Amino acid sequence: MRPKRRNQDYTLQIIVLILVAFGLITLYSTSAYNGQVRFMDSGYYFKKQLFATILGLAAMTVVSRLDYHYLDRFAVWGYLISLALSTAVLLFGDSYNGSKRWLSLGPLSFQPSEFAKPAVILFLAYIISRQKKKRNSMLLLVMVIGLVLPIVGLVGTNNLSTAVIILGIAVILAFISNPRYLQFVWIGLTGIGFIAVFLSMEQYRLERLAIWRDPENFEKGFQTIQGLYAIGSGGLFGRGLGESMQKLGFVPEAQNDMIFSIICEELGLTGALLLIIIFMIMLWRFMVIATHAPDLFGSLICAGIMGHIAIQVILNIAVVTNTIPNTGITLPFISYGGTSVLFLLSEMGLALSVSRWQK
Repeated sequence: MRPKRRNQDYTLQIIVLILVAFGLITLYSTSAYNGQVRFMDSGYYFKKQLFATILGLAAMTVVSRLDYHYLDRFAVWGYLISLALSTAVLLFGDSYNGSKRWLSLGPLSFQPSEFAKPAVILFLAYIISRQKKKRNSMLLLVMVIGLVLPIVGLVGTNNLSTAVIILGIAVILAFISNPRYLQFVWIGLTGIGFIAVFLSMEQYRLERLAIWRDPENFEKGFQTIQGLYAIGSGGLFGRGLGESMQKLGFVPEAQNDMIFSIICEELGLTGALLLIIIFMIMLWRFMVIATHAPDLFGSLICAGIMGHIAIQVILNIAVVTNTIPNTGITLPFISYGGTSVLFLLSEMGLALSVSRWQK
């Protein structure tokens, strides 16, 4: 018997709004210089992000009021559409900084790889929840990984970081639905081998490893070094909001992947830790909603969203601090990217929809 519909998780809703507001304020502070230099408009990036955020909040509101149980009928179609869009990018996509990641539809452009993340979450939640007699078997695990390999391969051609996130989501959902842990050791070792082979296939990927090990000896290590300068100069409490020096052309594309370094410079270690704590509270709410969801489908949806946010935040901060090689990954809700914030907020709507039915 389906439980009665309840009020949605207001704690998660407040956390999302805090992150969105903080992201817009930080983005304006970080991008004003670049906007003025490139487009003679200090609010150029802010206006575009604000428009996408308004659309995203509208999408979140609509999705949160839907009964998520009815979304399972669109799960397979959503995944097939993501495959078609990712293929279209390879054939007709627009290049930016040497990578084909965008599709243009008239005056509008978007990244299909961002749509692929919620599509994969919904698809795998649907597939796994229907395999009632096979959850303990190795077959389910192989099937889950095998089902996402096509989208991982398509996306990974030009966007390795997003491909890693999608594969990570699949492994997390398979891990949650399967009580046997030993087989994941073999999957981990296989994954490491696969990534090693994938990295060795292109010279620029091997170059990134060399830059990561010694950024000072490579011209392309300039962004990493300047980002570390920004983090170090922020100290405990930072220079003050809007007072960053590194965003004035020293950190290339500061409003994108490296925005966390500017946060550290302007708000210091204290501000950076507060942001990380807010993300941790968000992940905790996802875990609570997943635990109290009325069915496995709802639990896996929230677990997949939790895995997506956790992986992306960890990878972004690790890249900015040069803990791992640069992968070109954004900080959720904070970095510039209209497509990203639109689909992130749609995912939040999914989680809020599940919370309305929790036990």
